[in-house]
Order: sequence, then C-alpha cells, then structure tokens
Amino acid sequence: MAIGTFPTTETMNVSETRKQLSEALNRVHRRETRVVVEKSGIAVGALVSMDDLARLRSIDEDRARLLESLAQTRKAFEGIPPEEIEAEIEKAIAEVKAERRRKREQEVELASRA
Repeated sequence: MAIGTFPTTETMNVSETRKQLSEALNRVHRRETRVVVEKSGIAVGALVSMDDLARLRSIDEDRARLLESLAQTRKAFEGIPPEEIEAEIEKAIAEVKAERRRKREQEVELASRA
C-alpha cells in the first residue's frame, strides 16, 4: 500500500459476511479493505486490521487522558467566576504579547549593531 493511502471500506450484510468471512479477513489482513457489517440495513460492526485496532485503542487512550486533564483543569478553577478567569486570561495574553514584542525589538537592535 502506498504511503498516505488507506484501505477501501466495503459494506456487507451479515449473511454475505458469513459466506465470505475467510476471504474478507484476508483482504482486511492485507490492508486492502475494511468491512462494515450490516444487519437489516443497519451497520452493527466492522472488520478491521490489527493495525487499525491498535490505532483506535491509542486514540481512545489519548482521549481518556485529555478528558482527565480537562477535568483536572476544570476542578482547579471551581468557584472562580467566569469573568475573573477571562480577565486573568486577557492579562496573561497581554503579558506574552509584550514579552514577544520586547524580544523582537531586542533582535532588531542587535541586528542593527552588527
């Protein structure tokens, strides 16, 4: 498979999947396709390669860590009025901008001396 390409996704109903399971699994294993399995026209599951499953697990773990981090951040600001938080954010942004401005001015000054 070429870099940056992904397996195609095909849809099969349950009975078709049963009949072609071995061949479908081979195509999935070779990363040629992903198979969506439908029952009565409703997607109920999928056959994916182990690499795809590993990526899904990694995404789930990253998401769980992110949600935990957000919960901890939210907890740190419990009881603080939103207006106060916004004012502190604006203050921090202004400080960062001022620091960047100072650094640029210093760089310009150093360049002019050279």
